[in-house]
Amino acid sequence: MHKLSRQIRFAISPFETTIKGSNSYCAKPATNGLALYFALWVELKGSVNKDTGFVVNVTDIDKIVRNKTVEIFDEFVRDYLAAAANGGLNPRHLGRGLNGGFEQIGQLLSQVWKTIENEFTPAKIDSLAVELMPARKVSIKESGGDMLYFSEKFEFSASHTLWNDKFSDEENERIFGKCANRSGHGHNYIVEVTVKKPAAGEPLKTGDFENIVSSQFIRIVDHKNLNADVEHFKKVNPTVENIAEFAFNSLADKLKPMELDSVTVWENDRTFCCYRQ
Repeated sequence: MHKLSRQIRFAISPFETTIKGSNSYCAKPATNGLALYFALWVELKGSVNKDTGFVVNVTDIDKIVRNKTVEIFDEFVRDYLAAAANGGLNPRHLGRGLNGGFEQIGQLLSQVWKTIENEFTPAKIDSLAVELMPARKVSIKESGGDMLYFSEKFEFSASHTLWNDKFSDEENERIFGKCANRSGHGHNYIVEVTVKKPAAGEPLKTGDFENIVSSQFIRIVDHKNLNADVEHFKKVNPTVENIAEFAFNSLADKLKPMELDSVTVWENDRTFCCYRQ
């Protein structure tokens, strides 16, 4: 079984008519000025076609998503702004849940899923996600959108040395290479924390979420020598794998009523590790 992911970028302007555009790497459709930018991730699962080598031709994914889902986002944006301009939410908007929360973004993704779910047969949709900011996204993993997944990225800088006293100096240098430098070396780490919650549950409050992640993990490791300054890593080698697990365990019981789904740590743009229980 293969999983294929494709990002479709588009812009919606509530101020002017959108233009067709011709640069899908930027946004298609596009606008001439100020607009709302969306990046929609479609993840499909299926077997590879032996003749083409594709799960689904990404050109077809682009065409289907743009033809069938951009107008759903456009209508949502215009209805929401109309409600705000009228000084409140009328019954029509309330029925669609237009109060601006992440839970309503989940409903929007559910509508998109149901609109395109039969367009990729025999492949099936495995997840949908929309990037609301470069470091924040909302995802669903089933058509009803009953469970909402919220992800946000954080950053911290730290130094570490990879070394195991059980090994000889020669073994450490052979296994860990340059990372065995006893003086240490630094990384600018990126951490993505993903939580899940019932879409119908208590609204997600990002301020509380960010404060917990910052106080319970980021402040512990940021601008630290991990081996010397963080108690956990005085006994555990601070590899990217172990940092991801440490971050998960530091946050696991702190985010209720949300449930921690996973923590992903990037050591650099070529190396990352995701940990979940």
